[in-house]
Amino acid sequence: MRLSDLPKGISAVVDRVDDAHADDPIAQRLRDLGFVDGEAVRVAAVAPMGGDPLLIQIGFTRFALRRAEADRVSVRSAVAA
Repeated sequence: MRLSDLPKGISAVVDRVDDAHADDPIAQRLRDLGFVDGEAVRVAAVAPMGGDPLLIQIGFTRFALRRAEADRVSVRSAVAA
């Protein structure tokens, strides 16, 4: 599943960030911000009418991402411990 498709308030875990091409600066920036394998993530808020941006939370940090950026992040279900 893509981060852009994750319903608001549902927790997930980052699986990977997909590069659009070699040396993709946006994908690298997402990794630098903490979108790395195993990191817990959730959609905290969505713009009106399902538009941009999405408010994404990783830990205590929140990022506003465009849907095109969030679409590069693959996530999987968070497993309850």
